[in-house]
Amino acid sequence: MSVSPLPGPLRVALADDHAVVRAGYRRLLELEADIAVVAEYGDAESAYNALAGGASSGDDIDLLVLDLSMPGRSGLELLRRLAQRRPDLSVLVFTMHDSAAMLDQCLRAGAAGFVTKSSAPEVLVTAVRQAARGEIALSPDVAALAARSEGGPPHTRLSSREFDILQQLLAGRGVEEIAQTLRLSTKTVANYQTRIRQALGVGSAVELLNYAREHGLGGPGV
Repeated sequence: MSVSPLPGPLRVALADDHAVVRAGYRRLLELEADIAVVAEYGDAESAYNALAGGASSGDDIDLLVLDLSMPGRSGLELLRRLAQRRPDLSVLVFTMHDSAAMLDQCLRAGAAGFVTKSSAPEVLVTAVRQAARGEIALSPDVAALAARSEGGPPHTRLSSREFDILQQLLAGRGVEEIAQTLRLSTKTVANYQTRIRQALGVGSAVELLNYAREHGLGGPGV
């Protein structure tokens, strides 16, 4: 991606399922003369349909600010799909998650940056500009995580699909619900679940939750 300045205002889209949250950072970004928020999406599917390609696809959008926790397909799944269909589109993750594992998965999936929602407002504004220039934009609280070594815990070696399914399992979703959301067969998701447990060295749902608590991966009561 070119790092030369973009002509005119930076055209930004927001994807977050909380309308009040979207309104808040829309107002924040539009205080900047060089940034214009031109689209909003409340779920990953509508964002993908608008941005993935076609005559009215959203080719006029320079950068997507993306939440990870949304109904239906996750933000991580959307990020991976957009990287395949719209490699020209910069995606800045804006999330409550602050784990090394999530940061690693997002960067590997093609994110142009990762900012936590606990960050100061000016951090988001700066990150939007950095990501649009082709730089990797990280909020200060996660910047040190980018240097994490490859010798991390087992979950850092999961594929993007496996990690996405792991997150949904930790959110309390069953195999059938995950299959429906990701448009996969129940058998395929069950096989993923088995592989994930094998990779993490756990044999049950309880052990999986214990692993999640130990590594700060989230989940019900975690």
